[in-house]
Amino acid sequence: MEFSTQTTASLHQVKTAALAVGVYADGVLSPAADIIDRASNGAVRAVVKTEFRGRAGSTLTLRALPGVTAQRVVLVGLGKQDEYSARAHASAEQAFASVCVAAQLAEGVSTLVANPLADVAVIARARSAAIAAGNATYHYDASFGKPDRDARPKLKKIVQIVERADAAQAQKGLREGSAIANGMDLTRTLGNLPGNICTPTYLGDTAKRLAREFKSLKVEVLDKKQVEALGMGSFLSVARGSAEPLRFIVLRHAGAKASAKKGAKSAQGPIVLVGKGITFDAGGISLKPAATMDEMKYDMCGAASVLGSFRALAELELPLDVVGLIPACENLPSGTANKPGDVVTSMAGLTIEILNTDAEGRLVLCDALTYAERFKPSAVIDIATLTGACVVALGNVNSGLFSKDDALAEALAAAGRQSLDTAWRMPMDDAYQEQLKSNFADLANIGGPPAGAVTAACFLSRFAKAYPWAHLDIAGTAWRGGKDKGATGRPVPLLMQYLLDQA
Repeated sequence: MEFSTQTTASLHQVKTAALAVGVYADGVLSPAADIIDRASNGAVRAVVKTEFRGRAGSTLTLRALPGVTAQRVVLVGLGKQDEYSARAHASAEQAFASVCVAAQLAEGVSTLVANPLADVAVIARARSAAIAAGNATYHYDASFGKPDRDARPKLKKIVQIVERADAAQAQKGLREGSAIANGMDLTRTLGNLPGNICTPTYLGDTAKRLAREFKSLKVEVLDKKQVEALGMGSFLSVARGSAEPLRFIVLRHAGAKASAKKGAKSAQGPIVLVGKGITFDAGGISLKPAATMDEMKYDMCGAASVLGSFRALAELELPLDVVGLIPACENLPSGTANKPGDVVTSMAGLTIEILNTDAEGRLVLCDALTYAERFKPSAVIDIATLTGACVVALGNVNSGLFSKDDALAEALAAAGRQSLDTAWRMPMDDAYQEQLKSNFADLANIGGPPAGAVTAACFLSRFAKAYPWAHLDIAGTAWRGGKDKGATGRPVPLLMQYLLDQA
């Protein structure tokens, strides 16, 4: 999708299929709506008085207004003026793009980035606008036998009207937002694909395709023999329950300017993103309930978010050194699968008693975290649909953020707030480690029902002592269930905002 900016003093003369102007819930018109109202002899105010209340995210389309060149003027609700926020702005942009999609329009013009918004810079508003439009235009039909091509969104271009002084920053924000939206699209599609298509091999092939498309990316995909040579006994123990071969994917983005940035974070060592890649999780011998087991195709959304972030990184050519690690396999019951009570040896040399085979994500991640040490990273962030306990604690609003490094934790939390892809920091007191004690190994892979998301993070922390580390539990935010079932693309916005802040 294409995004651009335009500056004009004659808004009523803009030629477009649809022009978005904002209206607040208290009847106050945005500056753009006021211009259109005066050009149309009060047509907008007349409608606002009788039909349109300006509720946040609501829309009303007015056709062929007198004195206005645009074919349609779309009134977009901004909510109460004194409560107008970055999230309300994003909701308004997505609502306008959705109107364009529903009307099968190829292009539209928005004035919403130019709307005054306290403490939110125009670059952030523009970035958010592009991401919101991407949310509205995402369409999945990859596994349909006969995709309905007419159902695919026709919207290809949105122009943002901005002040001349803001044009450069707005264009930069739109470019960043467009790349993030493209990364989210990849993340969503990988998540939505069924497990028989999106296998570990498929994830590896996707990484290779990205490396062919973007010259800044290098990729290496390791197979079982290579993983055995590395001593990744914990990862291997999960993978052996399935006939589907494992893959360990190593991606690297070396931005063109990264090596030249003396004193930059990239010169201190790369940032490493580690994504859990369980392409289908039946739970192993500790079998999951059947009712929603189909959703366990989403257990690779951590891996998908790493691939999506790398796509965005490469498109933007960020001057950073970033490594991506993806341990990918299935977790199935079989005669060769892990059994409760088994003890395996991790790459770090720590032995692990497997009390529950459905706590497999930490078993594959721990070896990837050990592998990350070789890069001498400046920071490591793992992303995983790790625990149902995190969903119980935080629901579907915030991802769980775990770290004992205050600077890294605050940087990620701030990126979440800025990108509207929020994460909530959870405790990691040393006392929780007591729950992982085992009579038969160095540690157990579960710590009992209390604080399940916390003890999962504590388990991972045992393998992440050599560098600043944070863990994002996205079990509640990576996908939605019910009639709107589908991957969300989170936490690509958070990760990319963090990386933009480091660049």
